[in-house]
Amino acid sequence: MTGSFANSTLSPALREAAHGVDVPEDPWPGFARRERRHQRTRLIRTALAAAVGVALVGVQTNVVPLPGWAPGIAVAATPAALLDAPPRGALAGDRAWLDTLRARISAEPPVRTDAPVGAWKIGDRDRIRLVYGSDQPGHRVALVAVPLRFGLLTREALVWYVGPAGADARQMRYGGHSEGDDEPVMTLMQAYPGQAGFAVVVGPAESTVTISGDPRYTSRGTVEYQDIARADGGGVGFAVLPPEPLSQEPVVRVSRGDQVFFQEGLGGGPYAGIDPTGPEMESLVSAARRPARGAPLDDANLRNFVQTALQDSHLPAAGTTVRMRWSGRVHGQAAALLTVQPTGGGVIAYAMHGDDRTGWWTDLRLLLPADGVDRRPIGWRVRTEDGARPPTGEVRVIAPPGAARVTVTVADAPPATVVLDASNAGTTRVPPDQAATLTAYSRDGGVLGTTPLPPVESDRDAGGLPGDSPATRVTP
Repeated sequence: MTGSFANSTLSPALREAAHGVDVPEDPWPGFARRERRHQRTRLIRTALAAAVGVALVGVQTNVVPLPGWAPGIAVAATPAALLDAPPRGALAGDRAWLDTLRARISAEPPVRTDAPVGAWKIGDRDRIRLVYGSDQPGHRVALVAVPLRFGLLTREALVWYVGPAGADARQMRYGGHSEGDDEPVMTLMQAYPGQAGFAVVVGPAESTVTISGDPRYTSRGTVEYQDIARADGGGVGFAVLPPEPLSQEPVVRVSRGDQVFFQEGLGGGPYAGIDPTGPEMESLVSAARRPARGAPLDDANLRNFVQTALQDSHLPAAGTTVRMRWSGRVHGQAAALLTVQPTGGGVIAYAMHGDDRTGWWTDLRLLLPADGVDRRPIGWRVRTEDGARPPTGEVRVIAPPGAARVTVTVADAPPATVVLDASNAGTTRVPPDQAATLTAYSRDGGVLGTTPLPPVESDRDAGGLPGDSPATRVTP
């Protein structure tokens, strides 16, 4: 009785109290909904990232084509001096011919370069443009700027096309292309045994182009060129080459006033060169083998030094005189100072060292006047054997025959005596950035001769002939 009464009395009261209590909702369903929403968002983002990644890989490997007009990342410098100039040559106004060439280039890409995957492809064909194009005796030559793309990477190549004179654009064949540097000069030489060839050079507008034949070293100590180029508008030179092999490679010089843009030999041969075993070479080596001051050279080094001097000076073995002024050791290797002189011409002094294990180095090229050359002291700056071979401050000096002493004068300092050994050679020190003069004296104290100490040649100077630059001659 008592229990039933209590239960019936408390139940309504408890239910009423329970309804008054604020009990929170079960959190799990809300958490599950939010998590499903986050998962969907992450899946969408992952899918988008994957799609973009696949697209980028496809674009970069050229699997997915990218429109030619789409912007890219330039990876190589192209010579602005050529690209910014207006088209040059007689073909510049032939729009129909250039349109046909554009179509052919687009269909047959001329340039394939090393890439991780695939190859460079033509970009916007409408941006293919003529830099130079003209007819020359027996040939039609065109230099064309071609936009290339490898995925997102872009570059602009300068491409040569060559064909017979008056050739239709479809007859033009690929002749070479730029290597991606910013050199403001493009050259092309094509020569064949038994056939007339040609050389063409395109430089900055309003520059002067010379293509030399065999040089002439004058007795007063200057070099003169037989210019075989004829101008084809500003900054363009074209030369017809004979069917017989040239004795040496032509030297190209592109300049504007005193500014030299380019000075190098033209590759592409064939050249007659120098026969290292011919009778003329044997005669030169035998004459140079006569006793010279210092340690004697072995035959291999002597022959190599003589041949190197002839090749560098573009002089033939026949009619050239070679004299060994001194031989010894530099950096523990065979070394020599020799001179070469064409008949009636100036004298070129060469200092060289090296061997067949480590290679050979040219330490000095200096064109001297013929008059009084045997009374001149000659010196050169010794360089390190590493990298760019910067000068060390040490100077090797060779006194002329009959000299009792030699002095070196640096700037305004008083003359300092150079200590000479039994071979009349010595060393002194001159700061690399300081000019100096060497003076040789006879036993009675009279001056035999003086010679300025030349600076170390720059890389650009080294591309020319002795006497081309102030660093390789004593005549102003």
